[in-house]
Amino acid sequence: MEILYQDNRILVCIKPAGILSTDEPGGLPELVRRELGDSQACVRTVHRLDRVVGGVMVLARSREAARRLSAQIRQHSWSKEYLAVVHGTPGSGTFHDLLLRSKEERKTYVVSHPEKGAQEAILDYASIASVNSLSLVRIRLKTGRTHQIRAQFSAHGYPLYGDKKYDAPEDSGHTIALWSHSISFIHPQTEQPVHFSALPSRTAPWTDFPQLWEPTFSQGGNR
Repeated sequence: MEILYQDNRILVCIKPAGILSTDEPGGLPELVRRELGDSQACVRTVHRLDRVVGGVMVLARSREAARRLSAQIRQHSWSKEYLAVVHGTPGSGTFHDLLLRSKEERKTYVVSHPEKGAQEAILDYASIASVNSLSLVRIRLKTGRTHQIRAQFSAHGYPLYGDKKYDAPEDSGHTIALWSHSISFIHPQTEQPVHFSALPSRTAPWTDFPQLWEPTFSQGGNR
């Protein structure tokens, strides 16, 4: 477990892919308490990443901090940026869709017409580089729906590398290439803006895009 920052109100860490975000046996809060050496430590989930997605995640260290951070999320005052490797060359633009979640299939679909349960989903994206029919894409979420990035890119013809659930080619054969790259928000105690970022590990397919690790790629941040 890698902790990027902690104080008495927040803790910022790297959530490993394959770990649940929620507070249950084997979930991220339990892993953080283990890392802190305190099984009773107050560690509260205020936002989520899909189990299969890794990257920067913020946890609250008090009930009041959790309340304030959750309020910021509801007010859309957080800024969250992801990195992804997708099949195809999407270029740059905005996806604005309606998403419908199937609880039975545990899958999210883009639908063409408003219907019960459908929710607006918006994200901006910009391709950084393309190599061998794959593209490295920077994504900024405007809304936070379940499987939003995965469902929208697949529906528009650019499935994420390794994401067989959302129609990635069988030859992907790797962990899904989606990474929580950076988060910016207002510190719940100091009320000052803070920003945290981290890059994915040097594994395929990320290593097809060496510019990720150039000093100029990610400016600012706390890592």
